[in-house]
Amino acid sequence: MPTTEHEALAELFRFQPALAVTLLRDVLGLSIPLATSFELQETDFTQTMATEYRADRVVVLQDQNRHPLLGVVVEVQRAIDERKRRAWPVYLTALGARLGCDAVVLVLCLDDETAGWAARPIDLGFGQMILPQVVGPGVLPAIRSPKKAARWPELAVLSAMTHGNDEPDGLKTVLAAMVALARLDDERARFYTDLILARMNERVRRALEAWMMQGYQYQSDFARKYYGQGKIEGKIEGKIEGKIEGKIEGKIEALLLLLESRKVKVTKAQESRLRACTEEERVDRWLLSAVSVASVTELLDPPGKPRARR
Repeated sequence: MPTTEHEALAELFRFQPALAVTLLRDVLGLSIPLATSFELQETDFTQTMATEYRADRVVVLQDQNRHPLLGVVVEVQRAIDERKRRAWPVYLTALGARLGCDAVVLVLCLDDETAGWAARPIDLGFGQMILPQVVGPGVLPAIRSPKKAARWPELAVLSAMTHGNDEPDGLKTVLAAMVALARLDDERARFYTDLILARMNERVRRALEAWMMQGYQYQSDFARKYYGQGKIEGKIEGKIEGKIEGKIEGKIEALLLLLESRKVKVTKAQESRLRACTEEERVDRWLLSAVSVASVTELLDPPGKPRARR
C-alpha cells in the first residue's frame, strides 16, 4: 500500500489505466487513438546509463491485436523539481523507441504553481522543444454531479482532491465523489476515500462526517465498514454520538452541524422549526438539500412552494 500522496496518486493509474486517456482527451482536449485495451509497462528507463530514470507509471494504449498505439508516461509532480524536468525527455524518447509508436508525457499536479512550471516547454537545444501535457487544478473540472462522478470515479477523486476545499461549492464535489465510491469494490473505495480525506480541511471533514452519519451514504456496505472502523475521525464534540441509527433527533443534529460547517446562519426560530419536525422523510430531504442551499429559508421554504403557516 502506498505510503505517500505521490505514490497514492500514481496508484490511480494502476487501478484504472484508462484515466490517462480521460485526462489527455477529455480534460486536455488532445486527439488520442481509439484503443481497445490498456497495458501497464515497466517504468524503468535507466538502460545502461549510470543515473537512474524511473517514471511513476507507463500506460500503453493498444489496438485489437494488442499492437501499441500510444505510450503515456505518467508523472505525479507535487513540487517544482528541475531534475525531473530534465528526465522527462529521456522517458519520452526511450518509450517511443521501445514501443515503436508515439509517446507523450502526462504530468499530474495538485497546485497551480507546480502545474505552471511543469507546463513550460523543455528546450533541448537548436530549437528542439518537448511540451509536457499537464493536468492541474486550473484544467481539472469540478465534478458536482453524482451521475458524472459515477461514470469517471478516478476523475471525480482528482476533482474532489483539487476542488473539495473551494468556497462555496467544494463540498458538492466531495459528496459527488463519495457517492461514486460507494459503487466500487472495497479496496478501491477505501483507498480513494483516504486520498480525498487527506486533502480536506476541517470544515469539509466535519460536513462530510455529518452527511455520512445521517444515513444516505450509510446504505452501502463500504460506508458501514469504513465508518464503523473510525476512518472518518472524530465524534463532532459528541453531539451525534449514539444517535445514528435512523433517529430523527440524530438526523436533525447532523443537519444542524452540516449547516454550521457550511457557515449557513441558523436563527433560533429556524432551529426550533427544524427540531419540531417529526417526518423523517422530510428531514432526509433537508439533509440532501443542505449541501447546496444558501440559507435556511431556502431549505424550509424553497421557491415555488407555498409558505408554511406558523
